[in-house]
Amino acid sequence: MINGIDRGQHPLSGGSGLRRVLDLETWTASGIPLLRDPREFVLELHQRHLPQPGTVVIAVLDALHHLAASASFTPWPHDTDGWQHRNALLSHLRRIIPHDLRLPEPTRTAVLLRCRDGAPGWTEQDGAWMWALRDAAALHGLRCGAYIGLTPAGWQILGDGRNGRNPHAGSWADGPVHTVTELPPRSALDGPRGQRTRRQAAGPAQQGQQIQEAQQVRQAQQEEDNPRSTQSGPPWIPARTAPAERSRRTGTR
Repeated sequence: MINGIDRGQHPLSGGSGLRRVLDLETWTASGIPLLRDPREFVLELHQRHLPQPGTVVIAVLDALHHLAASASFTPWPHDTDGWQHRNALLSHLRRIIPHDLRLPEPTRTAVLLRCRDGAPGWTEQDGAWMWALRDAAALHGLRCGAYIGLTPAGWQILGDGRNGRNPHAGSWADGPVHTVTELPPRSALDGPRGQRTRRQAAGPAQQGQQIQEAQQVRQAQQEEDNPRSTQSGPPWIPARTAPAERSRRTGTR
């Protein structure tokens, strides 16, 4: 046990450890609470994380069945046993929400969505993630909630029977890609308020340059209002002259 997580026996260690998998019949008979509005919940979770095939999303619902916290991650491809998945889920749960182990009974629910390729329905890997969800929820003081599979055919709540076509495993490509910060519209940069916005958006170097230019304009206006007198000297800059050499003759004889 490391940091409160039972690491168990690694499958690559050569031992004959028991695989942690739940079949669909056992999962259905375990009394998993139903989602009130699965279509809206799956859509909200998908819009938040845009999961691709191979992504797992762990979510926590509060007592009113509202989304309280969620996290998405991509597990290692060689991790196929339930205890490995349980450790990953428990690690992410501890990062996004405090545990409820001190409560007499759980009030919040853990829900898992797994996006994968292939046909819909239960697979052995789904059974491993079911075992992981049930164990991680118990170790974090939560109720074990629904298990949602997201495939190219759509979404499906395993053991529940409710499903839909959208979103599906390829819907992540239709989501917005935030790679560039959105700029304000040009109309917002017009007028005094827009000029103030530009000054606030400018950096220190640009602000200093603007101040220097404003001082130069003000100085030029003052010189136009107060012209120089004739006694103070010519208004032009005298040219630089050099003394002529004595040995050089100019003109004609």
